[in-house]
Amino acid sequence: MNLIVAIAKDYAIGYKNKLLFNLPRDLAYFKEKTLNKIVVMGEKTYLSLPKRPLAKRINIVLSDNKNFYDEGIIVVNSLQELFKELKKYNKDDIFVCGGASIYNLLMEYCDTAYITEVDAVVPADTYINNILEKGFQLESSSQTMIENGINFTFKIYKNKNVKTY
Repeated sequence: MNLIVAIAKDYAIGYKNKLLFNLPRDLAYFKEKTLNKIVVMGEKTYLSLPKRPLAKRINIVLSDNKNFYDEGIIVVNSLQELFKELKKYNKDDIFVCGGASIYNLLMEYCDTAYITEVDAVVPADTYINNILEKGFQLESSSQTMIENGINFTFKIYKNKNVKTY
C-alpha cells in the first residue's frame, strides 16, 4: 500500500478542509500515480473533492457513519472491513490519499510514501505524523520545482518497518 500527500515543512496538509497549495504539477503527479488504481480516503476528504468520485479509480471511503453512501464508491466502516476489502487488490495499486486521521491510521501499513514536500509554512489546521519517525527512509528526490512562486520537490520514501494487514 502507498501513501500520497503534499506537505508543508511542518507536516501540515490542509486548512478548513482544503489543500494548502495550488500546484497543478502536484495534482498532475497525483493523477498519474493513482489513475486506474485504488484510492483510500476518509469521508471528509471524499466530500471535499471537487468531482466525486475520483474518475477511473476505485474509491474506497472509510467512514464511521453507517448511513454514508454515494454512487460509485465502496464504503467501509472499520479498519477490519477496510483491510478485508483491500486484500482483493494488489497492494502496489492502493493509495492512501487523506485526510490526516486516515494517513496517520494507515501510515505504518504503507510500503511507499509519495510526498510532495513544499518549502513553505502557511496557516493550517490539519497535520500528519512525521514519516521519518515512523520508519520511512528517503529513496529518491526530484529536482526542486517552482510553481505559483512556491518551491516543491517530489520525494519517494520507503517504509523499513511496514506492518502487514
